[in-house]
Amino acid sequence: MNRQAERYLIIGPSWIGDMVMAQALFKTLKQQHPDCEIDVVAPKWSLPILKRMPEVRHGIAVDVQHGEFSFFKRWKLGKQLRKNHYTHAIVIPRSWKSAIISFAAKVPIRTGYRGEMRYGLLNDIRVLNKDILKQTVQRYVAHAGKNNPQTAPVIPFPALTIDHDNQQHLLKKLHLKLNRPVICIMPGAEYGPAKQWSVEYYRELAVKQVDAGYQIWVIGSEKDRAAGNIISPASDDAIINLCGKTQLADTVDLFACAEAAVCNDSGLMHIAAASGVKVHVIYGSSTPDYTPPLTTDDKKKIYYLGLSCSPCFKRECPLGHAECLTEIHVDEIVDSINK
Repeated sequence: MNRQAERYLIIGPSWIGDMVMAQALFKTLKQQHPDCEIDVVAPKWSLPILKRMPEVRHGIAVDVQHGEFSFFKRWKLGKQLRKNHYTHAIVIPRSWKSAIISFAAKVPIRTGYRGEMRYGLLNDIRVLNKDILKQTVQRYVAHAGKNNPQTAPVIPFPALTIDHDNQQHLLKKLHLKLNRPVICIMPGAEYGPAKQWSVEYYRELAVKQVDAGYQIWVIGSEKDRAAGNIISPASDDAIINLCGKTQLADTVDLFACAEAAVCNDSGLMHIAAASGVKVHVIYGSSTPDYTPPLTTDDKKKIYYLGLSCSPCFKRECPLGHAECLTEIHVDEIVDSINK
């Protein structure tokens, strides 16, 4: 191990989209210190995604559930990591418990936002200026710079590695053909229904795009299977429901086969954008000002009405009408894709 290089221990976030956005921080660290080594402590489910980030040396699973305190588990892991002699730690989450591991690992410089008054656990405490760092990804990347930045940092876009061997394996295993251009549809959003465009709208879009010569792959977790069945009835072999049939890292390789992806503001949206496909993103209770798709302008199209009640950031519409979603119409997206 190179004792001269900076060695970073990153305590990563717990959500899919946030982990993808965190790659912008890893890329920034590599730009600043090309020889640095980056290890990321993360939930076990995210390790296959971390393997698609060339900047990351090791993903380290933390054996705790989302929201679980587990002081002794975190302390034990931190003690085990002392042998790696990290020079810096960056704690992305703002909770008190998330700072335990880097303290137990005896990392000399431990950086993070003030959060839950983590004095002692962190010794490079930053004050989050939300007027300057308006986007989540800007707040992540700012960890690599000086405290109290006066301008928002430049954001390098996440870019996940495509595994072409796995891609060919998936096409064979799932009986997928590329005889028609592919549109991926992701109807889910883990946060809640206020971020989910109508399944019936997705079904209408799928039918119209099949008529236009496309095939549709519906992608999501097991939780999205029922929605996928509505979008993809058994009688239509040009609309294929893949929900629950793939692992998270598999989606990277499937998105790379597609011409476009249509989705809500979700974790899979961030994976799709980092896979290089053009994303058409529908925003409801959230806003593209806060969590935009991190890709070039020609690779994204945003649908956001910006109503007087938006963004509310609620899981369910507090007004009961969800017009921020229902008033985004199918033909607008169809026309945009077909151009």
